[in-house]
Amino acid sequence: MTNAGREQMNIVIVGHVDHGKSTVVGRLLADTHSLPDGKLDAVRKECERTGKPFEYAFLLDALIDEQDQGITIDTARSFFKTAKRDYIIIDAPGHIEFLKNMISGAARAEAAALVIDAKEGVRENSRRHGYILSMLGINQIVVCVNKMDLVDRKEEVFHRIESEYREFLASIGAANPKQFIPVSAVNGENLAHSAPLMPWYKGPTLLEALDTFEKAPHKNDRPLRMPVQAVYKFASQGDDRRIIAGRIESGKAKVGDKIVFFPSNKTSTIKSIEVFNAPKRTEIEAGWSTGFTLTEEIFVTRGEILSHQAQAPQVSTRFRANLIWLGKKPFVSGRDYKLKIHTQSQPVSIYKINKVIDASAAGSAFVKDHIDRHDVADVILETRQPIAFDTIAESEATGRFVIVDGYDIAGGGIITAAENDNQEDFRAEARLRDFNWIKGGVSVEARAERLGHHPALIMIVGKPGTGKHTFARAIEKSLFEHRISAYMLDGGNVLLGVDADLVWVESTQQELVRRFAEVAHILLNAGHIVVSTTNSIGLADFASVQALIPDFPILAVDIDPTGTSIAPCDLRLTGRESDTDVVSKIDALLVKHQIKK
Repeated sequence: MTNAGREQMNIVIVGHVDHGKSTVVGRLLADTHSLPDGKLDAVRKECERTGKPFEYAFLLDALIDEQDQGITIDTARSFFKTAKRDYIIIDAPGHIEFLKNMISGAARAEAAALVIDAKEGVRENSRRHGYILSMLGINQIVVCVNKMDLVDRKEEVFHRIESEYREFLASIGAANPKQFIPVSAVNGENLAHSAPLMPWYKGPTLLEALDTFEKAPHKNDRPLRMPVQAVYKFASQGDDRRIIAGRIESGKAKVGDKIVFFPSNKTSTIKSIEVFNAPKRTEIEAGWSTGFTLTEEIFVTRGEILSHQAQAPQVSTRFRANLIWLGKKPFVSGRDYKLKIHTQSQPVSIYKINKVIDASAAGSAFVKDHIDRHDVADVILETRQPIAFDTIAESEATGRFVIVDGYDIAGGGIITAAENDNQEDFRAEARLRDFNWIKGGVSVEARAERLGHHPALIMIVGKPGTGKHTFARAIEKSLFEHRISAYMLDGGNVLLGVDADLVWVESTQQELVRRFAEVAHILLNAGHIVVSTTNSIGLADFASVQALIPDFPILAVDIDPTGTSIAPCDLRLTGRESDTDVVSKIDALLVKHQIKK
Protein backbone atom coordinates (compact mmCIF):
# COMPACT_ATOMS: atom_id res chain seq x y z
CA MET A 1 0.00 0.00 0.00
CA THR A 2 1.06 3.60 -0.55
CA ASN A 3 1.68 5.94 2.35
CA ALA A 4 -0.42 9.07 2.76
CA GLY A 5 1.68 12.21 2.58
CA ARG A 6 4.35 10.75 0.31
CA GLU A 7 4.56 11.77 -3.32
CA GLN A 8 2.80 9.36 -5.67
CA MET A 9 3.12 8.76 -9.40
CA ASN A 10 1.03 6.64 -11.79
CA ILE A 11 3.17 4.55 -14.16
CA VAL A 12 1.76 2.37 -16.95
CA ILE A 13 3.63 -0.68 -18.27
CA VAL A 14 2.89 -1.47 -21.93
CA GLY A 15 4.31 -3.73 -24.60
CA HIS A 16 3.59 -6.31 -27.29
CA VAL A 17 2.00 -9.53 -26.05
CA ASP A 18 4.52 -11.96 -24.49
CA HIS A 19 7.30 -9.38 -24.37
CA GLY A 20 7.36 -9.80 -20.59
CA LYS A 21 5.82 -6.65 -19.16
CA SER A 22 3.86 -8.52 -16.45
CA THR A 23 7.11 -10.26 -15.50
CA VAL A 24 8.80 -6.85 -15.24
CA VAL A 25 6.11 -5.68 -12.83
CA GLY A 26 6.07 -8.92 -10.83
CA ARG A 27 9.84 -8.85 -10.40
CA LEU A 28 9.70 -5.16 -9.37
CA LEU A 29 7.12 -6.01 -6.70
CA ALA A 30 9.28 -8.86 -5.40
CA ASP A 31 12.58 -6.97 -5.47
CA THR A 32 11.16 -3.86 -3.75
CA HIS A 33 9.50 -6.02 -1.06
CA SER A 34 6.10 -4.62 -2.01
CA LEU A 35 4.20 -7.93 -1.96
CA PRO A 36 1.82 -8.88 0.86
CA ASP A 37 3.34 -11.30 3.34
CA GLY A 38 3.34 -14.84 2.00
CA LYS A 39 2.22 -13.89 -1.51
CA LEU A 40 5.42 -15.01 -3.23
CA ASP A 41 5.43 -18.39 -1.46
CA ALA A 42 1.72 -18.87 -2.14
CA VAL A 43 2.20 -18.34 -5.88
CA ARG A 44 5.18 -20.72 -5.95
CA LYS A 45 3.16 -23.42 -4.19
CA GLU A 46 0.21 -22.91 -6.54
CA CYS A 47 2.53 -23.36 -9.53
CA GLU A 48 3.86 -26.60 -8.00
CA ARG A 49 0.29 -27.85 -7.39
CA THR A 50 -0.79 -27.20 -10.97
CA GLY A 51 2.46 -28.36 -12.53
CA LYS A 52 3.23 -24.94 -14.02
CA PRO A 53 6.71 -23.43 -13.94
CA PHE A 54 6.82 -20.39 -11.64
CA GLU A 55 6.58 -17.02 -13.39
CA TYR A 56 6.89 -13.61 -11.77
CA ALA A 57 4.01 -12.48 -13.97
CA PHE A 58 1.68 -14.59 -11.81
CA LEU A 59 2.32 -12.19 -8.94
CA LEU A 60 0.43 -9.54 -10.88
CA ASP A 61 -2.04 -11.49 -13.01
CA ALA A 62 -4.80 -11.64 -10.41
CA LEU A 63 -7.60 -12.61 -12.78
CA ILE A 64 -8.12 -16.37 -13.22
CA ASP A 65 -8.76 -15.91 -16.94
CA GLU A 66 -5.42 -14.18 -17.31
CA GLN A 67 -3.51 -17.07 -15.75
CA ASP A 68 -5.41 -19.65 -17.81
CA GLN A 69 -4.75 -17.83 -21.09
CA GLY A 70 -1.32 -16.50 -20.22
CA ILE A 71 -2.15 -12.92 -21.23
CA THR A 72 -3.05 -9.80 -19.29
CA ILE A 73 -6.59 -8.83 -20.35
CA ASP A 74 -7.36 -6.11 -17.82
CA THR A 75 -5.40 -3.18 -16.45
CA ALA A 76 -4.08 -4.48 -13.14
CA ARG A 77 -2.98 -1.92 -10.55
CA SER A 78 -0.27 -2.54 -7.96
CA PHE A 79 2.03 -0.54 -5.73
CA PHE A 80 5.71 -0.29 -4.96
CA LYS A 81 7.94 2.38 -3.51
CA THR A 82 11.42 3.82 -3.71
CA ALA A 83 13.18 6.17 -1.33
CA LYS A 84 11.81 9.10 -3.37
CA ARG A 85 8.12 8.28 -3.86
CA ASP A 86 5.32 5.72 -4.00
CA TYR A 87 4.35 4.31 -7.41
CA ILE A 88 0.97 3.14 -8.56
CA ILE A 89 1.85 0.90 -11.46
CA ILE A 90 -0.65 -0.10 -14.12
CA ASP A 91 0.05 -3.25 -16.14
CA ALA A 92 -1.94 -2.77 -19.35
CA PRO A 93 -2.75 -5.59 -21.80
CA GLY A 94 -0.52 -6.04 -24.84
CA HIS A 95 -2.77 -8.12 -27.07
CA ILE A 96 -4.28 -6.12 -29.96
CA GLU A 97 -7.80 -7.35 -29.15
CA PHE A 98 -7.58 -5.64 -25.76
CA LEU A 99 -6.30 -2.32 -27.10
CA LYS A 100 -9.25 -0.43 -25.60
CA ASN A 101 -8.28 -1.75 -22.13
CA MET A 102 -4.69 -0.66 -22.72
CA ILE A 103 -5.78 2.88 -23.62
CA SER A 104 -8.06 3.03 -20.58
CA GLY A 105 -5.16 2.09 -18.32
CA ALA A 106 -2.62 4.37 -19.97
CA ALA A 107 -4.98 7.37 -19.85
CA ARG A 108 -4.55 7.48 -16.06
CA ALA A 109 -0.75 7.46 -16.17
CA GLU A 110 1.78 10.26 -15.73
CA ALA A 111 4.68 8.25 -17.17
CA ALA A 112 5.27 4.94 -18.90
CA ALA A 113 7.62 1.99 -19.23
CA LEU A 114 7.45 0.25 -22.61
CA VAL A 115 8.76 -3.31 -22.84
CA ILE A 116 10.33 -4.77 -26.00
CA ASP A 117 11.52 -8.38 -26.32
CA ALA A 118 15.23 -8.38 -27.23
CA LYS A 119 14.87 -11.62 -29.20
CA GLU A 120 11.70 -10.69 -31.14
CA GLY A 121 12.62 -7.03 -31.56
CA VAL A 122 10.25 -4.16 -32.35
CA ARG A 123 6.83 -5.57 -33.20
CA GLU A 124 3.56 -4.11 -34.46
CA ASN A 125 2.12 -3.37 -31.02
CA SER A 126 5.46 -1.96 -29.87
CA ARG A 127 5.04 0.71 -32.54
CA ARG A 128 1.32 1.15 -31.91
CA HIS A 129 1.83 1.55 -28.14
CA GLY A 130 4.55 4.14 -28.69
CA TYR A 131 2.17 6.21 -30.78
CA ILE A 132 -0.69 5.78 -28.30
CA LEU A 133 1.47 6.95 -25.38
CA SER A 134 2.40 10.05 -27.36
CA MET A 135 -1.23 10.46 -28.41
CA LEU A 136 -2.30 10.44 -24.76
CA GLY A 137 0.22 13.14 -23.95
CA ILE A 138 2.55 10.87 -21.95
CA ASN A 139 6.01 12.23 -22.66
CA GLN A 140 7.98 10.67 -19.80
CA ILE A 141 8.82 7.24 -21.19
CA VAL A 142 11.49 4.64 -20.47
CA VAL A 143 11.97 1.63 -22.79
CA CYS A 144 13.00 -1.70 -21.29
CA VAL A 145 14.63 -4.06 -23.79
CA ASN A 146 13.70 -7.26 -21.96
CA LYS A 147 14.89 -10.89 -22.17
CA MET A 148 18.48 -9.83 -22.80
CA ASP A 149 19.48 -13.25 -21.39
CA LEU A 150 17.97 -14.87 -24.51
CA VAL A 151 20.34 -12.95 -26.81
CA ASP A 152 23.43 -13.57 -24.66
CA ARG A 153 23.18 -10.01 -23.33
CA LYS A 154 24.77 -8.70 -26.54
CA GLU A 155 25.31 -4.95 -26.63
CA GLU A 156 24.80 -4.76 -30.41
CA VAL A 157 21.31 -6.31 -30.14
CA PHE A 158 20.32 -3.70 -27.57
CA HIS A 159 21.65 -0.78 -29.62
CA ARG A 160 20.02 -2.06 -32.81
CA ILE A 161 16.59 -2.11 -31.13
CA GLU A 162 17.17 1.29 -29.56
CA SER A 163 18.16 2.80 -32.91
CA GLU A 164 15.22 1.21 -34.77
CA TYR A 165 12.65 2.30 -32.19
CA ARG A 166 13.96 5.84 -31.82
CA GLU A 167 13.91 6.18 -35.61
CA PHE A 168 10.29 4.99 -35.74
CA LEU A 169 9.12 7.37 -32.99
CA ALA A 170 10.87 10.29 -34.68
CA SER A 171 9.22 9.44 -38.02
CA ILE A 172 5.71 9.80 -36.51
CA GLY A 173 6.51 12.81 -34.32
CA ALA A 174 6.08 10.85 -31.08
CA ALA A 175 7.82 11.60 -27.79
CA ASN A 176 11.48 10.58 -27.58
CA PRO A 177 12.03 8.15 -24.64
CA LYS A 178 14.11 9.45 -21.75
CA GLN A 179 16.08 6.20 -21.45
CA PHE A 180 16.57 2.74 -23.02
CA ILE A 181 17.53 0.05 -20.49
CA PRO A 182 18.69 -3.53 -21.21
CA VAL A 183 16.95 -5.82 -18.70
CA SER A 184 16.34 -9.45 -17.90
CA ALA A 185 13.16 -9.37 -15.85
CA VAL A 186 13.18 -13.05 -15.01
CA ASN A 187 16.67 -12.64 -13.48
CA GLY A 188 16.01 -9.19 -11.99
CA GLU A 189 18.77 -7.50 -14.00
CA ASN A 190 18.67 -3.68 -14.27
CA LEU A 191 15.24 -3.42 -12.65
CA ALA A 192 15.83 -2.70 -8.97
CA HIS A 193 19.51 -3.67 -9.13
CA SER A 194 22.26 -3.22 -11.71
CA ALA A 195 23.39 -6.16 -13.90
CA PRO A 196 27.00 -7.34 -13.46
CA LEU A 197 26.55 -9.57 -16.52
CA MET A 198 26.04 -6.49 -18.72
CA PRO A 199 29.07 -4.37 -17.80
CA TRP A 200 28.86 -2.46 -21.09
CA TYR A 201 25.67 -0.71 -19.88
CA LYS A 202 26.50 2.34 -17.75
CA GLY A 203 23.02 3.85 -17.41
CA PRO A 204 20.42 3.79 -14.63
CA THR A 205 18.31 0.84 -13.53
CA LEU A 206 14.57 1.00 -14.19
CA LEU A 207 13.88 2.21 -10.63
CA GLU A 208 16.55 4.90 -10.91
CA ALA A 209 15.12 6.03 -14.26
CA LEU A 210 11.58 6.21 -12.86
CA ASP A 211 12.79 8.36 -9.98
CA THR A 212 14.08 10.96 -12.47
CA PHE A 213 10.57 11.54 -13.83
CA GLU A 214 8.90 14.76 -12.72
CA LYS A 215 5.43 15.17 -11.27
CA ALA A 216 3.05 17.36 -13.25
CA PRO A 217 2.20 20.73 -11.67
CA HIS A 218 -0.73 20.55 -9.27
CA LYS A 219 -4.03 21.10 -11.03
CA ASN A 220 -4.84 23.96 -8.64
CA ASP A 221 -2.12 26.01 -10.33
CA ARG A 222 -3.65 25.64 -13.80
CA PRO A 223 -6.35 27.82 -15.42
CA LEU A 224 -9.88 27.36 -14.06
CA ARG A 225 -11.89 24.77 -15.97
CA MET A 226 -15.31 23.49 -14.94
CA PRO A 227 -17.35 21.83 -17.69
CA VAL A 228 -21.04 22.39 -16.93
CA GLN A 229 -22.69 19.10 -16.11
CA ALA A 230 -26.19 20.34 -15.25
CA VAL A 231 -28.21 23.35 -14.10
CA TYR A 232 -30.52 22.74 -11.15
CA LYS A 233 -33.46 24.71 -9.85
CA PHE A 234 -35.72 23.50 -7.04
CA ALA A 235 -38.60 25.97 -7.38
CA SER A 236 -41.20 23.34 -6.43
CA GLN A 237 -39.46 23.00 -3.05
CA GLY A 238 -39.45 26.73 -2.41
CA ASP A 239 -35.77 27.09 -3.33
CA ASP A 240 -35.28 29.80 -5.98
CA ARG A 241 -31.52 29.25 -6.36
CA ARG A 242 -30.26 28.35 -9.83
CA ILE A 243 -27.24 26.09 -9.28
CA ILE A 244 -24.74 25.50 -12.09
CA ALA A 245 -23.06 22.19 -11.29
CA GLY A 246 -19.95 20.40 -12.48
CA ARG A 247 -16.53 19.10 -11.53
CA ILE A 248 -13.63 21.51 -11.27
CA GLU A 249 -11.00 19.86 -13.46
CA SER A 250 -8.30 22.46 -12.80
CA GLY A 251 -7.75 25.82 -11.12
CA LYS A 252 -9.51 27.50 -8.21
CA ALA A 253 -12.58 29.69 -7.81
CA LYS A 254 -13.93 31.81 -5.00
CA VAL A 255 -16.99 33.86 -4.17
CA GLY A 256 -16.76 37.20 -5.98
CA ASP A 257 -14.84 35.86 -8.98
CA LYS A 258 -16.00 37.12 -12.37
CA ILE A 259 -16.42 34.10 -14.61
CA VAL A 260 -17.19 33.43 -18.28
CA PHE A 261 -18.92 30.49 -19.93
CA PHE A 262 -17.52 29.33 -23.26
CA PRO A 263 -18.46 29.14 -26.10
CA SER A 264 -21.49 31.35 -25.24
CA ASN A 265 -19.38 34.26 -23.81
CA LYS A 266 -21.92 34.72 -21.01
CA THR A 267 -20.48 36.41 -17.94
CA SER A 268 -21.47 36.69 -14.30
CA THR A 269 -20.00 36.69 -10.79
CA ILE A 270 -19.94 33.80 -8.32
CA LYS A 271 -22.44 34.52 -5.56
CA SER A 272 -22.09 31.29 -3.55
CA ILE A 273 -20.39 27.90 -3.67
CA GLU A 274 -22.68 24.93 -3.08
CA VAL A 275 -21.36 21.57 -1.89
CA PHE A 276 -23.34 18.50 -0.88
CA ASN A 277 -23.34 17.48 2.76
CA ALA A 278 -20.31 19.60 3.66
CA PRO A 279 -19.61 22.89 5.48
CA LYS A 280 -20.20 26.10 3.53
CA ARG A 281 -17.21 27.31 1.55
CA THR A 282 -16.07 30.57 -0.01
CA GLU A 283 -13.32 29.00 -2.14
CA ILE A 284 -13.02 25.69 -4.00
CA GLU A 285 -10.34 23.94 -6.03
CA ALA A 286 -9.58 21.21 -8.57
CA GLY A 287 -11.04 17.79 -7.91
CA TRP A 288 -14.27 18.98 -6.30
CA SER A 289 -17.73 18.35 -7.71
CA THR A 290 -19.62 21.48 -6.82
CA GLY A 291 -22.20 24.04 -7.84
CA PHE A 292 -22.27 27.83 -8.11
CA THR A 293 -25.02 30.39 -7.81
CA LEU A 294 -24.43 33.63 -9.68
CA THR A 295 -25.16 37.27 -8.93
CA GLU A 296 -26.92 37.53 -12.28
CA GLU A 297 -28.90 34.56 -13.52
CA ILE A 298 -27.90 33.55 -17.04
CA PHE A 299 -29.00 30.74 -19.32
CA VAL A 300 -26.18 28.23 -19.81
CA THR A 301 -26.33 24.62 -20.90
CA ARG A 302 -24.48 21.36 -20.34
CA GLY A 303 -21.19 21.24 -22.20
CA GLU A 304 -20.10 24.84 -21.71
CA ILE A 305 -16.85 25.48 -19.84
CA LEU A 306 -16.72 27.85 -16.87
CA SER A 307 -13.47 29.79 -16.83
CA HIS A 308 -11.85 33.04 -15.84
CA GLN A 309 -11.80 35.52 -18.73
CA ALA A 310 -8.02 36.00 -18.74
CA GLN A 311 -7.29 32.28 -19.23
CA ALA A 312 -9.97 31.18 -21.63
CA PRO A 313 -10.22 27.82 -23.42
CA GLN A 314 -10.12 27.52 -27.20
CA VAL A 315 -13.36 27.87 -29.16
CA SER A 316 -13.79 26.56 -32.69
CA THR A 317 -15.67 24.10 -34.87
CA ARG A 318 -12.38 22.53 -35.98
CA PHE A 319 -9.46 21.00 -34.14
CA ARG A 320 -6.45 18.87 -34.97
CA ALA A 321 -6.18 15.59 -33.14
CA ASN A 322 -4.24 12.37 -32.76
CA LEU A 323 -6.77 9.57 -32.90
CA ILE A 324 -6.95 5.78 -32.63
CA TRP A 325 -9.91 3.99 -34.20
CA LEU A 326 -11.32 0.89 -32.51
CA GLY A 327 -14.66 0.62 -34.30
CA LYS A 328 -15.60 -2.47 -36.27
CA LYS A 329 -16.53 -0.26 -39.23
CA PRO A 330 -14.02 2.25 -40.68
CA PHE A 331 -14.11 5.93 -39.67
CA VAL A 332 -15.14 7.59 -42.94
CA SER A 333 -15.58 11.08 -44.34
CA GLY A 334 -18.97 12.43 -45.35
CA ARG A 335 -21.04 11.31 -42.36
CA ASP A 336 -21.66 12.41 -38.78
CA TYR A 337 -20.51 10.63 -35.64
CA LYS A 338 -20.97 11.72 -32.03
CA LEU A 339 -18.11 13.51 -30.28
CA LYS A 340 -17.96 13.30 -26.48
CA ILE A 341 -15.53 15.72 -24.88
CA HIS A 342 -15.76 16.63 -21.18
CA THR A 343 -19.56 17.08 -20.68
CA GLN A 344 -20.24 18.10 -24.27
CA SER A 345 -21.77 15.93 -26.99
CA GLN A 346 -21.77 17.14 -30.58
CA PRO A 347 -22.15 15.76 -34.10
CA VAL A 348 -18.65 15.52 -35.58
CA SER A 349 -17.19 14.57 -38.94
CA ILE A 350 -13.80 14.23 -40.59
CA TYR A 351 -12.68 17.51 -42.13
CA LYS A 352 -9.28 16.21 -43.22
CA ILE A 353 -7.12 13.13 -42.71
CA ASN A 354 -3.52 14.33 -42.57
CA LYS A 355 -1.97 10.88 -42.31
CA VAL A 356 -2.64 7.37 -41.08
CA ILE A 357 0.19 5.50 -39.37
CA ASP A 358 0.75 1.86 -40.33
CA ALA A 359 1.96 0.27 -37.10
CA SER A 360 2.83 -2.98 -38.88
CA ALA A 361 5.63 -1.30 -40.84
CA ALA A 362 8.19 1.00 -39.27
CA GLY A 363 7.61 4.63 -40.14
CA SER A 364 4.97 3.93 -42.78
CA ALA A 365 2.30 6.60 -43.18
CA PHE A 366 -0.51 6.77 -45.71
CA VAL A 367 -2.93 9.36 -47.00
CA LYS A 368 -6.30 7.57 -46.92
CA ASP A 369 -9.93 8.64 -47.18
CA HIS A 370 -10.88 6.50 -44.17
CA ILE A 371 -9.41 5.13 -40.95
CA ASP A 372 -9.54 1.38 -40.32
CA ARG A 373 -9.78 -0.50 -37.05
CA HIS A 374 -6.62 -0.19 -34.93
CA ASP A 375 -5.29 2.58 -37.18
CA VAL A 376 -3.75 5.61 -35.53
CA ALA A 377 -4.14 8.88 -37.39
CA ASP A 378 -3.48 12.60 -37.46
CA VAL A 379 -6.79 14.24 -38.38
CA ILE A 380 -8.74 17.49 -38.39
CA LEU A 381 -12.27 17.04 -37.06
CA GLU A 382 -15.19 19.42 -37.50
CA THR A 383 -18.20 19.84 -35.22
CA ARG A 384 -21.57 21.21 -36.26
CA GLN A 385 -21.57 23.81 -33.47
CA PRO A 386 -18.62 25.66 -31.90
CA ILE A 387 -17.27 23.92 -28.81
CA ALA A 388 -14.91 24.96 -26.02
CA PHE A 389 -11.82 22.81 -25.47
CA ASP A 390 -8.10 22.86 -24.66
CA THR A 391 -5.13 21.17 -26.24
CA ILE A 392 -3.85 18.13 -24.36
CA ALA A 393 -0.78 20.12 -23.29
CA GLU A 394 -3.04 22.65 -21.56
CA SER A 395 -5.58 20.33 -19.93
CA GLU A 396 -6.11 16.58 -20.06
CA ALA A 397 -9.77 16.70 -19.01
CA THR A 398 -10.79 19.16 -21.73
CA GLY A 399 -8.28 17.97 -24.33
CA ARG A 400 -9.28 14.28 -24.58
CA PHE A 401 -12.31 12.92 -26.38
CA VAL A 402 -14.06 9.80 -27.58
CA ILE A 403 -16.10 9.23 -30.73
CA VAL A 404 -19.30 7.21 -30.66
CA ASP A 405 -20.60 5.32 -33.69
CA GLY A 406 -24.20 4.31 -33.04
CA TYR A 407 -24.14 3.14 -29.42
CA ASP A 408 -20.49 2.07 -29.24
CA ILE A 409 -17.36 3.98 -28.34
CA ALA A 410 -15.43 3.53 -31.58
CA GLY A 411 -12.44 5.82 -31.19
CA GLY A 412 -10.64 8.27 -29.00
CA GLY A 413 -7.86 10.78 -29.04
CA ILE A 414 -6.29 14.01 -27.90
CA ILE A 415 -6.50 17.54 -29.27
CA THR A 416 -3.16 18.88 -30.43
CA ALA A 417 -4.26 22.26 -31.83
CA ALA A 418 -7.22 24.48 -32.58
CA GLU A 419 -7.76 24.88 -36.32
CA ASN A 420 -8.90 28.04 -38.09
CA ASP A 421 -12.48 27.65 -39.29
CA ASN A 422 -12.54 31.14 -40.85
CA GLN A 423 -14.80 32.49 -38.11
CA GLU A 424 -12.20 33.65 -35.56
CA ASP A 425 -12.51 37.32 -36.55
CA PHE A 426 -16.25 37.18 -35.92
CA ARG A 427 -15.71 35.33 -32.63
CA ALA A 428 -13.22 37.98 -31.51
CA GLU A 429 -15.76 40.68 -32.37
CA ALA A 430 -18.46 38.83 -30.43
CA ARG A 431 -16.19 38.42 -27.39
CA LEU A 432 -15.31 42.13 -27.40
CA ARG A 433 -19.01 43.02 -27.66
CA ASP A 434 -20.23 40.52 -25.05
CA PHE A 435 -17.50 41.18 -22.47
CA ASN A 436 -18.18 44.92 -22.65
CA TRP A 437 -21.95 44.82 -23.16
CA ILE A 438 -23.68 47.54 -21.12
CA LYS A 439 -26.52 45.68 -19.46
CA GLY A 440 -29.92 47.19 -18.69
CA GLY A 441 -31.90 46.77 -15.51
CA VAL A 442 -33.60 43.58 -16.75
CA SER A 443 -31.51 40.47 -17.41
CA VAL A 444 -32.07 38.04 -20.26
CA GLU A 445 -32.98 35.37 -17.72
CA ALA A 446 -35.52 37.63 -16.00
CA ARG A 447 -37.13 38.36 -19.36
CA ALA A 448 -37.29 34.64 -20.11
CA GLU A 449 -38.98 34.06 -16.76
CA ARG A 450 -41.58 36.75 -17.47
CA LEU A 451 -42.19 35.72 -21.09
CA GLY A 452 -42.21 31.99 -20.39
CA HIS A 453 -39.61 31.11 -23.01
CA HIS A 454 -35.96 31.66 -23.89
CA PRO A 455 -34.82 33.75 -26.88
CA ALA A 456 -33.71 31.93 -30.03
CA LEU A 457 -33.06 32.55 -33.71
CA ILE A 458 -34.93 30.42 -36.25
CA MET A 459 -32.93 30.96 -39.42
CA ILE A 460 -34.88 29.92 -42.53
CA VAL A 461 -32.70 29.63 -45.63
CA GLY A 462 -33.14 28.47 -49.21
CA LYS A 463 -33.23 29.74 -52.76
CA PRO A 464 -35.70 32.46 -53.84
CA GLY A 465 -39.20 31.20 -54.52
CA THR A 466 -39.06 28.21 -52.16
CA GLY A 467 -41.61 29.54 -49.67
CA LYS A 468 -39.31 30.92 -46.99
CA HIS A 469 -41.35 34.07 -46.34
CA THR A 470 -44.68 32.21 -46.25
CA PHE A 471 -43.40 29.77 -43.66
CA ALA A 472 -41.70 32.53 -41.63
CA ARG A 473 -44.94 34.52 -41.38
CA ALA A 474 -46.89 31.41 -40.37
CA ILE A 475 -44.36 30.55 -37.66
CA GLU A 476 -44.30 34.11 -36.29
CA LYS A 477 -48.11 34.29 -36.24
CA SER A 478 -48.51 30.93 -34.52
CA LEU A 479 -45.93 31.77 -31.85
CA PHE A 480 -47.54 35.16 -31.23
CA GLU A 481 -50.99 33.58 -30.90
CA HIS A 482 -49.55 31.30 -28.23
CA ARG A 483 -48.35 34.33 -26.24
CA ILE A 484 -44.72 33.99 -27.32
CA SER A 485 -42.78 37.13 -28.08
CA ALA A 486 -41.87 36.45 -31.72
CA TYR A 487 -40.55 38.76 -34.43
CA MET A 488 -39.97 38.09 -38.13
CA LEU A 489 -36.69 39.61 -39.30
CA ASP A 490 -36.68 39.82 -43.09
CA GLY A 491 -33.29 40.27 -44.71
CA GLY A 492 -34.80 42.66 -47.24
CA ASN A 493 -35.69 45.10 -44.47
CA VAL A 494 -32.13 44.96 -43.14
CA LEU A 495 -30.75 45.38 -46.66
CA LEU A 496 -32.82 48.51 -47.29
CA GLY A 497 -32.08 49.90 -43.82
CA VAL A 498 -28.75 49.37 -42.05
CA ASP A 499 -27.22 47.93 -45.26
CA ALA A 500 -28.28 50.85 -47.48
CA ASP A 501 -24.76 52.31 -47.56
CA LEU A 502 -23.14 49.13 -48.88
CA VAL A 503 -22.04 48.91 -52.51
CA TRP A 504 -22.77 45.39 -53.74
CA VAL A 505 -19.56 43.52 -54.45
CA GLU A 506 -18.58 39.99 -53.53
CA SER A 507 -16.49 41.13 -50.57
CA THR A 508 -19.55 42.82 -49.09
CA GLN A 509 -21.14 39.46 -48.20
CA GLN A 510 -19.17 39.25 -44.97
CA GLU A 511 -20.37 42.70 -43.91
CA LEU A 512 -23.97 41.79 -44.84
CA VAL A 513 -23.77 38.77 -42.57
CA ARG A 514 -22.17 40.77 -39.75
CA ARG A 515 -24.84 43.49 -39.77
CA PHE A 516 -27.68 40.98 -40.07
CA ALA A 517 -26.35 39.03 -37.08
CA GLU A 518 -25.89 42.16 -34.96
CA VAL A 519 -29.50 43.25 -35.61
CA ALA A 520 -30.68 39.74 -34.70
CA HIS A 521 -28.51 39.80 -31.57
CA ILE A 522 -30.21 42.95 -30.27
CA LEU A 523 -33.65 41.40 -30.80
CA LEU A 524 -32.52 38.22 -29.06
CA ASN A 525 -31.11 40.20 -26.15
CA ALA A 526 -34.57 41.74 -25.82
CA GLY A 527 -35.98 38.24 -25.28
CA HIS A 528 -37.64 37.55 -28.65
CA ILE A 529 -37.79 34.37 -30.68
CA VAL A 530 -36.56 35.77 -33.99
CA VAL A 531 -37.75 34.13 -37.21
CA SER A 532 -35.39 35.25 -39.98
CA THR A 533 -35.62 34.86 -43.73
CA THR A 534 -33.39 36.31 -46.41
CA ASN A 535 -32.26 35.61 -49.94
CA SER A 536 -28.82 37.12 -49.41
CA ILE A 537 -27.75 34.94 -46.46
CA GLY A 538 -27.81 31.16 -46.85
CA LEU A 539 -26.82 27.97 -45.06
CA ALA A 540 -23.20 28.59 -46.08
CA ASP A 541 -23.28 31.70 -43.87
CA PHE A 542 -24.72 29.84 -40.87
CA ALA A 543 -21.32 29.37 -39.20
CA SER A 544 -20.62 33.11 -39.46
CA VAL A 545 -23.97 34.00 -37.90
CA GLN A 546 -23.31 31.42 -35.19
CA ALA A 547 -19.88 32.92 -34.45
CA LEU A 548 -21.45 36.37 -34.01
CA ILE A 549 -24.31 35.05 -31.85
CA PRO A 550 -22.65 32.49 -29.56
CA ASP A 551 -24.84 33.30 -26.57
CA PHE A 552 -28.23 32.32 -28.01
CA PRO A 553 -29.50 29.10 -29.61
CA ILE A 554 -29.85 29.13 -33.41
CA LEU A 555 -31.97 26.68 -35.36
CA ALA A 556 -31.20 26.28 -39.08
CA VAL A 557 -34.15 25.41 -41.34
CA ASP A 558 -33.18 24.58 -44.93
CA ILE A 559 -35.81 24.59 -47.68
CA ASP A 560 -34.60 22.40 -50.53
CA PRO A 561 -37.19 21.31 -53.14
CA THR A 562 -34.60 19.21 -55.02
CA GLY A 563 -33.66 17.02 -52.05
CA THR A 564 -29.96 17.28 -52.95
CA SER A 565 -28.74 19.42 -50.03
CA ILE A 566 -26.51 17.57 -47.54
CA ALA A 567 -25.35 20.56 -45.47
CA PRO A 568 -26.06 20.11 -41.73
CA CYS A 569 -29.24 21.74 -40.43
CA ASP A 570 -31.84 21.25 -37.70
CA LEU A 571 -34.77 20.82 -40.08
CA ARG A 572 -34.92 20.23 -43.82
CA LEU A 573 -38.11 21.01 -45.76
CA THR A 574 -39.09 20.61 -49.40
CA GLY A 575 -41.27 23.74 -49.53
CA ARG A 576 -44.34 21.63 -50.32
CA GLU A 577 -45.38 21.14 -46.69
CA SER A 578 -48.44 22.84 -45.28
CA ASP A 579 -48.07 25.81 -42.94
CA THR A 580 -49.60 23.73 -40.15
CA ASP A 581 -47.08 20.93 -40.65
CA VAL A 582 -44.12 23.36 -40.61
CA VAL A 583 -45.41 25.16 -37.51
CA SER A 584 -45.78 21.80 -35.75
CA LYS A 585 -42.22 20.77 -36.61
CA ILE A 586 -40.79 24.12 -35.45
CA ASP A 587 -42.74 23.86 -32.20
CA ALA A 588 -41.25 20.40 -31.58
CA LEU A 589 -37.74 21.77 -32.20
CA LEU A 590 -38.27 24.61 -29.71
CA VAL A 591 -39.40 22.12 -27.06
CA LYS A 592 -36.52 19.73 -27.84
CA HIS A 593 -33.95 22.51 -27.37
CA GLN A 594 -35.68 23.69 -24.16
CA ILE A 595 -36.47 27.09 -25.67
CA LYS A 596 -40.13 26.74 -24.76
CA LYS A 597 -42.13 24.27 -22.70
